[in-house]
Amino acid sequence: MFVFVAGVGFTARAETLRVVFEGASPEHKWVLKDLDPNLPSDWSIYEFLTLELKSSTSQRFELRIHTAGGVRRLRIQPFQGAWIRAAVPLAYFKRPDLQGTDLAALGNKSRTSYWINLMGSYGPLTAVEAVGVAMENPLGSPTLEIRSVRLDKESPGDAVLEPKTLVDEFGQWILAEWSGKVKTLEELKKAWAGEEGSLHGGDFNYCQYGGYTGTKAKATGFFRVEKVDGRWWFVDPDGHLFFSAGVDCIGNWAGSPTQGRDGVFAALPPADLRPPMRRGNRGGTDASFYTWNLLRRFGQNWQDKWIDLTIRRMDAWGFNTIANWSDPQLWAAQRKPYVVILRGWGIETGYLGMPDVFSDDFAGRADAAATEQCAPRKSDPWLLGYFIANEPPWPGRELQIVDGILAGPASAIQRELKTFLAAGDTPECRRAFIYQAVEKFLEVVNAAIRKHDPNHLNLGLRFGSRAPEQMLRASRSFDVFSMNSYDFEVNRENLEAAYRITERPILIGEFHFGTPGRGMAAGLRQTRNQQERGVAYRYYVENAAVHPALIGTHWFQWIDQPATGRMDGENYNIGIVDVTDRPYNELVDAMKATHKRLLDVHSGKEPPVSRKAQVQ
Repeated sequence: MFVFVAGVGFTARAETLRVVFEGASPEHKWVLKDLDPNLPSDWSIYEFLTLELKSSTSQRFELRIHTAGGVRRLRIQPFQGAWIRAAVPLAYFKRPDLQGTDLAALGNKSRTSYWINLMGSYGPLTAVEAVGVAMENPLGSPTLEIRSVRLDKESPGDAVLEPKTLVDEFGQWILAEWSGKVKTLEELKKAWAGEEGSLHGGDFNYCQYGGYTGTKAKATGFFRVEKVDGRWWFVDPDGHLFFSAGVDCIGNWAGSPTQGRDGVFAALPPADLRPPMRRGNRGGTDASFYTWNLLRRFGQNWQDKWIDLTIRRMDAWGFNTIANWSDPQLWAAQRKPYVVILRGWGIETGYLGMPDVFSDDFAGRADAAATEQCAPRKSDPWLLGYFIANEPPWPGRELQIVDGILAGPASAIQRELKTFLAAGDTPECRRAFIYQAVEKFLEVVNAAIRKHDPNHLNLGLRFGSRAPEQMLRASRSFDVFSMNSYDFEVNRENLEAAYRITERPILIGEFHFGTPGRGMAAGLRQTRNQQERGVAYRYYVENAAVHPALIGTHWFQWIDQPATGRMDGENYNIGIVDVTDRPYNELVDAMKATHKRLLDVHSGKEPPVSRKAQVQ
């Protein structure tokens, strides 16, 4: 039955709305009178659009609100195969959400039975004409059923609406089937034993640090960068040319929130494998089924055995870098180069991540952070370098940052801003102030890092693919310019602009490909199946490596995200290994093939692969 409810009244229809997504980007749209003749066009007094729906797929869909002034939209990924209630905050359609200090925090919003990804499409909801749903490149003709729609002034709460357990004791999605899905612990142990017997070092011509054994440059005992025959390279501590093939989040044990999800899990991991939730989320604990499976695999001292297995996997698969967000236990093993992301500059408490760089204690805070994090590592030859932040949301939000500073409590940065604008308050002046603040931030932070660790590389801010010219000019103070670039190939325009302005070598800090299934969404770039994930990896990395300034690519991430979502809701199939700690062999085989070619591709001796992945 389809139901519309506004306030206390409701009108019933005879059947559930059911749509089938087929084609490249199909949309199904209903004018308001077809949903219900009494549905108002002015939604400004309501706070939630509440839907009861069921999706056959874990692929995300767009929820669109068509108004006289344009289309407002966001993405939703509901729990696959279950009826859910989704109380969607209408505020996300009306105005930008400014609660966050990096791009992921601004874009992803965790909910109990689904999650939201904001698309930057905002405006008033005073003249609503229609409601639509759309899906980009749907796989397998997925269906979406909607049995009720309501407008609410207060949230009725999100919920799973049927008494079904959704996640089994291994962390797998119960309401989906796939080849290789584990049914018993005995099956799983057999698969683990089979992998152990197959692991051996690959033929990648790596030295102990991961540089190429047949190359030679000046050895300094630490990683550095050098331009050789017109092409940039990392140079490892022994003087070998080094192209950084890395993976993020190796051993990042973050699981999924459990609060408010009674009945969702067949069982929960032991208490010591459920760490407190992080990054300012609501109270409760994470459910890390991956670590529970490692306990099953290795026993009580699973951490040490997992470290050894991980390094052997990296050796066999051709990865030479422990990239961002990874477990510090891997750094301490001193068997693979690693990167460190630094904290403590005030980004975590700044408005949209902008610290008060004019406060009297900013330089002291930066010095203390560098003392604590950099000084102990200054003699470590395995450290590739430092990132100083991740995806700061400053580009394109300069005016919002200014508005927030002016509306906030009295502060040094507010005082400086008012003085700066006294000579002229225009959008250009407001942007200029933010660019000046970024320059000061980098000047102070970079000096503190260099003071306490003069030996290691400053790898930059990990911009979210693009940055305005003024921020790129300020980035000349880095040793390496880093950016995250989620596409089927590195955005050439952004790459060229970054290199032209910074004149620094470039490192890709994040990219990935996924496919919907197993209760998980595809990620930021979707391929048709697991085989095509490998094709996409080869095309991306090899075509990036052709560029003379590009010296590394880091895949995001080692482990699939939890099917019920991490702290911000993301539940992507983007791992090299799944929740049961088994590799995706199609992806691994492709990665190995590319890693064997990287020296010749980046040297210009071999062309990159030309086949692109199929997405549908």
